[in-house]
Amino acid sequence: MLFTHDDESAASDKVMRAMFEARKRVFVDLLGWDLPVLAGLYEVDQYDDGHARYLILTDTDQNHLASARILPTTGPHILGELFLELCEASVPSGPDTWEISRFCLERRLRAPERRRCRDALVTALAHYALANGITTYTGVAEQGWLEQILAFGWQAEPLGRPNRIGTLALGALRITITPDTPRLLAAGGIQAPAMLDQAAA
Repeated sequence: MLFTHDDESAASDKVMRAMFEARKRVFVDLLGWDLPVLAGLYEVDQYDDGHARYLILTDTDQNHLASARILPTTGPHILGELFLELCEASVPSGPDTWEISRFCLERRLRAPERRRCRDALVTALAHYALANGITTYTGVAEQGWLEQILAFGWQAEPLGRPNRIGTLALGALRITITPDTPRLLAAGGIQAPAMLDQAAA
């Protein structure tokens, strides 16, 4: 099932807690990022505020499978505040431009299921944008993940050369969303599984 959480609709508390726990397991425990952790369980930072929206993919028991956070670029966001140097020109921003961050796949998933969940979440991000007047996504990613995103088939481009920041090679990118984006993703091999047929808003 796909849950969205925004100003007008909210996923259950269980689903939200499961997402923050999964983020801690991936970004803190696995990747070793220096991020705030609440109660030793939840990865929550300053951008998890009232402006953030979340897309959360779960199984039928509302266990976390995959999730992503999107932030309006008209307010504080990661690329605009922390990684300006990754953009050769100005940071894209505006009411129709949102930033994707904390793209998180559940650690316990095996490779085929991870792929299905990744594809479902990418497809959901495209459909969410089309339904909510979002024409552009931006983001920051490690180089290996950045190269995957750019190869998904949608209209995506780097905003500058990747830079080494600390121990990570990071790059910024822009994704243009049009009504043709779902078809381009499918042509690029990003398949929308049946799990997207059941959506809770």
